[in-house]
Amino acid sequence: MNHTSQNVTTQDFVLAIDFGGTKIAIATADSEGQILEQARLETRAVLGAQQILERTLMNAQALIAQTMMVRGGQCVSVGVATPGVVREKEILLSPNIPGWEQVALCETMRMGLKIPVVAVENDVKAAALAEVHWGALQGANPALFLSLGTGVAAAIVVDGRVLSGAHGAAGEIGYNLRSVSDHFGAAQGRAPLEEFVGGRFIGERASDLLGEPLSAAEAFAHPDARVQDLVQETLAELAFHIANVSILLDPARVAVGGGLMNSGALILRALASRLAFAVPFPPELVPAKFLDDASLYGAIALALRAVQHTDVRVHTGF
Repeated sequence: MNHTSQNVTTQDFVLAIDFGGTKIAIATADSEGQILEQARLETRAVLGAQQILERTLMNAQALIAQTMMVRGGQCVSVGVATPGVVREKEILLSPNIPGWEQVALCETMRMGLKIPVVAVENDVKAAALAEVHWGALQGANPALFLSLGTGVAAAIVVDGRVLSGAHGAAGEIGYNLRSVSDHFGAAQGRAPLEEFVGGRFIGERASDLLGEPLSAAEAFAHPDARVQDLVQETLAELAFHIANVSILLDPARVAVGGGLMNSGALILRALASRLAFAVPFPPELVPAKFLDDASLYGAIALALRAVQHTDVRVHTGF
């Protein structure tokens, strides 16, 4: 797919930034989405938002300069993926980076990089956009992207656009209630489903069970029958919610990505079983194409689309 406009030369390129809880990925890419140069930084989230922004801008400027030296051309737009709900002057629901809620990310990137065209989006929604353009959700309408990692979230795709929702929070299924007896939820800063099926919490529950530190990946592979029962219980809970989402949306295809897909065969089997008997018209279930760097490729897709919408500073609902 050609994203270039008449004002962009074949040597011009875009910049993509993916802010994560533990790492920041930065890349330049050509008009077809192919990565040209890239760099990775530790987030060091506990040190706060300001140092993240300063180090990211410094490294992004260096990467732009390196790309210009090797390739020529200019950086024509910037795409940014971040945890949370993106607003013009703040980022909501992103508790893992202290101070992030007070960051006007689009304006900070625009002023710091001196590039006027900047598109910012939630990381899971950005990853879904990459799957729509180049990956497992091409041609699927409607479609659902499910991200399973430290947390859990989804993105809804209709007519090639990722739905934002009235407040930018469409697809935040981590906040789903688990039962009618739940009395704590978003208003109390809780995410009931995520606190049960998110990778961090799987690891914590397995660690408590065995009295030794375990990650989610280690729990999925652990031979202890008690841990395997915990994993199966977790996947049954996840499948229950995805089946209900599929009944509501009637998607043509569901693509599953995120770090937990290192155990993809087990996860897909559990989801497929529940979808097959619960959903009137079960969707096609596939692994996402971008199991690594999904949000970075999403940021590339954001930047390429932004070239065609240079009057817009913050892009949501792609």
